[in-house]
Amino acid sequence: RMHEKGERVPLTFYKKDEKNGTVSMIFQKVGKSTYELSTYEEGDELLDVVGPMGTPAEIKKYGTVVCIGGGVGTPEVFPVAKALKKAGNNVIVISGFRTKDLVICENEMDKKCADELHITTDDGTYGRKGFTTDVLKELIEEKDIDLVHAVGPPIMMKIIADITEEHDIPTRVSLNSIMLDATGMCGSCRVEVCGEMKLACVDGPEFDAHEVNFEELMDRITMFEEQEKQALENWKDKHKGCDCQ
Repeated sequence: RMHEKGERVPLTFYKKDEKNGTVSMIFQKVGKSTYELSTYEEGDELLDVVGPMGTPAEIKKYGTVVCIGGGVGTPEVFPVAKALKKAGNNVIVISGFRTKDLVICENEMDKKCADELHITTDDGTYGRKGFTTDVLKELIEEKDIDLVHAVGPPIMMKIIADITEEHDIPTRVSLNSIMLDATGMCGSCRVEVCGEMKLACVDGPEFDAHEVNFEELMDRITMFEEQEKQALENWKDKHKGCDCQ
């Protein structure tokens, strides 16, 4: 949360520097809060940071693991893939983006955690033209895959879950539902998993992809689209003409 009148937004730490006592995160400007956060410079302060939240990823030796990141889901994949690699797994990373200008984390993925790295862009301006799911289908035909870990847009995770369920491949997804207090009190991040209500902030964020009700998830994350749009427009009007846009 940036200040007393700011909203609390869920962002994922990308990496940490234990020596300097710092953490890093990557975010995309999509709404009022991320636009405002992008105006902060070195030396500026956030009001508070709460975390880590939820349950840790299960890291052990599975065998061959495919880690899939869609857009800004890629930075969240990075520490998980790195840990899985350190645990002795053969790690294949697929990162998908809309266009070349949005490609991130390529060098870090390639050097630190990926035995194979596949980058896709929707428009074909970088890497392979197409979607992460296209690469996944090919890998399933070529290799024995022991686990798929996916983070990204809900529709991407749903399609991945459908593909892997057909081939009986264990799959886990990190859900980006709406969060408010992130302590399990408000219930705004609730998701349906295996027919039961779960809270992404304390029970998740990772769940068995084959048990998630993605239709409900996609409905819930669009509940406040009009309010989000209006908040961003108001912020832009207030800052019209400045460099922050």
